[in-house]
Amino acid sequence: MRTDVQQGPEIWLRGPVAVTEPEGPAHPGATARRFSWVGTHGGAGVTTLAGVYGGQDCGRDWPGPDDPRSVLLVARTHATGLASAQHAVEVFRRGEAPQGLDLDAVVLVADAPGRLPRPLARQVKVIESVIDVYRVPWVQSWRLGDLSGTPPRETAALARLTEVRTR
Repeated sequence: MRTDVQQGPEIWLRGPVAVTEPEGPAHPGATARRFSWVGTHGGAGVTTLAGVYGGQDCGRDWPGPDDPRSVLLVARTHATGLASAQHAVEVFRRGEAPQGLDLDAVVLVADAPGRLPRPLARQVKVIESVIDVYRVPWVQSWRLGDLSGTPPRETAALARLTEVRTR
């Protein structure tokens, strides 16, 4: 059997289809999108996420003039974290964020292993109703400072956004 072809569904295709490798990026001249991670409260996990997924660690400050203009807001999934995320989204909605910044999404980092209690899950749904939300599960090795390896499989959508490979 030839290894340079893929079998397609016979109902749509007659015979095998040759697999061609793209030459260069899908959009010539395009560069990977860069992000600024902005924490909505202390201890949100900005430094860890920037270490794992790349991008600019802005801490709790707005991106500076030389930082990427695309913002990923970061919050923990405890009550205070979710409230601060909602507030930060409102700041963007009201046009009170610095000019030229684009809010791309909110990244919610688990504050503990396991499922969220119902009241917190309801708060997450409110945030999801107005902006894209990416969830990051509890990762014990990150808590211990080990950022090596690939991100967890549950973060595949976030990894695609930031162009990082998952487990």
